[in-house]
Amino acid sequence: MEKEPDRRTRKNSASVFKAGTVCLVFLIIGFESALFVRRAAELSVQLRRDSPDTVYVVDEALARRLLAENGGESVPAPSGDGAAVAISGGGEGTPRTPGRSQGGDIVIRKDAVHPPAVEQVRQAHRKVESFRFDPNTAGQEDLMRLGFSEKQAAAIVNYRAKGGRFRRKEDFAKSFVVADSVYKRLEPYISIPKIDINKADSAAFDTLPGIGGYFAARMVSYRAELGGYSFPEQLMDIRHFDREKYDGLKDLISCSPPQKAFALWSLPADELKAHPYIRDFQTAKAIVLYRDNTPRGEWTVEGLAKAGIIKEETAAKLARCRIEIPAGP
Repeated sequence: MEKEPDRRTRKNSASVFKAGTVCLVFLIIGFESALFVRRAAELSVQLRRDSPDTVYVVDEALARRLLAENGGESVPAPSGDGAAVAISGGGEGTPRTPGRSQGGDIVIRKDAVHPPAVEQVRQAHRKVESFRFDPNTAGQEDLMRLGFSEKQAAAIVNYRAKGGRFRRKEDFAKSFVVADSVYKRLEPYISIPKIDINKADSAAFDTLPGIGGYFAARMVSYRAELGGYSFPEQLMDIRHFDREKYDGLKDLISCSPPQKAFALWSLPADELKAHPYIRDFQTAKAIVLYRDNTPRGEWTVEGLAKAGIIKEETAAKLARCRIEIPAGP
């Protein structure tokens, strides 16, 4: 039979062990809580001191001046429907990620420099957003706001830095970092400005499919001869610029009205002959004679064709051009 003192000793030892275990658990919880409170306090201080990202809405002239003062530079982006002005900052924290507001002002996002701890919290609690963006100009921060990871966003930026370009929405979908589900969500928000053939330079034309340096230069020079394109099909007037080449890019271009109308009814013959649809002095002189001997109310391109001054095919093109309205009664 077990002695009474031994039972009491074991019972007391068990009680002491349990009490010690409970104390150790509370000690560990207290230590972890203290570390958590300390980290939270440090982060709270950093968050209070952190600079939030800022969005500026300014007119174009002011945007360029502010960027110049901050060491950035601005260059015209390919124009078109919904086009923006491409603006690049001079370093981290400078204004970037431009766009246009509905009122036509420039919208610039300034990404502040955040401490690592704050950035970690920002990334952990980042909300996936959906907004209009151009995959050819969106910065890494904006791509991450759209739901891409830091590595995925960096891959897209690096692809562009190496000369890559998304001409169509479908091109963005083919990127290896763009999952089908992500593209399905973002597809309505993708906005790739078309290239305005009356405003683009040869470098912008060179980005179009099937257009190399030769055709890019000819597109610019022919625009100067016309005094501005009046309709996009005029590109096919360029030698060797056939229907197949045009069909390959027609959905990527736009044509704003030429800045100045063709003064068909007022220019002298030696200036008329410079227009591609007239070309020779005899035709230009015949147009002047037609003006001198025809009532002003009957001055029409169709009238020139009926008089045999210009061919029907040429008249069809000239009629689509922006022509100055005859002055006077």
